[in-house]
Amino acid sequence: MRAARRRLCSALIVAYGLFSLYAAYTVFLRPRRPAAPRPHRDRRVTLLGFTDHVALGNEEWNPWEADEKNELAASQQRYEASLKMIKYARSHLEQTTLRVQIWGKAAIGLYLWQHIFGGHLEPADVIAQWREGSQKAGKTYFSFLTGPSVVPGYFSVEAEHVVLVLNGREPAKIAYATQWLHYAQTLVETRKIQHVAVVLLGNEHCNNAWIQPYLKRNGGFVNLLFVTYDYSFVNEEDIFQWPLGVATYRNFPVVEPSWSMLHDPRSYLCNFLGTVYKNSSRETLIEILKQDGLDKLCWIAAREQWQPQETNKSFKNYQDALLQSDLTLCPVGINTECYRIYEACSYGSLPVIEDVMTPGDCGNSSMYHNAPLQLLKTMGAPFIFIKNWKELPAILERERKMSLQEKIQRRKKLLEWYRNFKAWMRQKFINTLENSFLPNDKG
Repeated sequence: MRAARRRLCSALIVAYGLFSLYAAYTVFLRPRRPAAPRPHRDRRVTLLGFTDHVALGNEEWNPWEADEKNELAASQQRYEASLKMIKYARSHLEQTTLRVQIWGKAAIGLYLWQHIFGGHLEPADVIAQWREGSQKAGKTYFSFLTGPSVVPGYFSVEAEHVVLVLNGREPAKIAYATQWLHYAQTLVETRKIQHVAVVLLGNEHCNNAWIQPYLKRNGGFVNLLFVTYDYSFVNEEDIFQWPLGVATYRNFPVVEPSWSMLHDPRSYLCNFLGTVYKNSSRETLIEILKQDGLDKLCWIAAREQWQPQETNKSFKNYQDALLQSDLTLCPVGINTECYRIYEACSYGSLPVIEDVMTPGDCGNSSMYHNAPLQLLKTMGAPFIFIKNWKELPAILERERKMSLQEKIQRRKKLLEWYRNFKAWMRQKFINTLENSFLPNDKG
């Protein structure tokens, strides 16, 4: 339906343009037929007793001359008005020259749409079977679809350019992701769509070899890939690093900073709520916190097994811990990057990050040489990076000596950086799509 309306509008604009050009031709270019010669005649006009003899000779007298001049001026005005209308219509079309449909088939799509794009979804119910939203950004009109009812072949493809948001973290997720890729490939081959980009929740060990054959550079059809973690194939040409973001699969909300979030004293120096794996640095962290009673200064809630779903109580406790702590401790898990980093930023709690590489294939790429967390470091994240948790006691001692005003300024800086980071990622995403999908008219 939308495509039909677009074609109708385009046809009307073209028709109006042709009519305007014809009008211009009629007024300015078409030869005018000479008027028939009028016979020579004398006109005697008596005015105040005097007789005035007027000899017209070969000069024509045109009683409709004034009307013709008025019509000529009116035609000129109509022509100029037509040109303005055509220019306006053309500029309006140029302002929205790209239509992109985003298929959100992984929870990370909600971070893209709601947190980075600031978009809304209808219905608001997070368990709805079908949710959608739209917005215009740059030269692009984006529409977003998500929910269990969004399945291949059972929804309307209303754009020639598609962004697929997929989960490639484990084999079962990869199998589901490939079904979507094959569906998109069929649409490309049948010319239903022109371009495809993929936003991928990558494997935590960066084992993403399965996606490579689908990339256009390798003979596939995927033009662009945005992938999480420090994937070594990132080149800033067709493969880009994408932030992990917050745990939207646990319904972590979009948090709007408040006056109290910025200015109120916080009850705890730090927090750590999470799973403590055997023989991990997290065990070391807990041991250090228990020394000299440091755990009494922080909100600590350790568990031995990971829990994929939150209860209402556990989720509220986690949000309260972020809001009531000056620092959020971020030990490495399977990967150095974790949801906790971005969630702490949302509440103005400064992340303290264990800056070490984890096992696997993540690491330095051709573009970045400051692994791990290459993207965040490149963007100048104002975090505290440590190599060993033995550095923590000194950090907490400095915290105890900081004034509230110093902490307020630090919160402002953190929240401002995170806002700018999301805005920068949004603009980079839009620019990359437009540069890749729009035709290059430079010759």
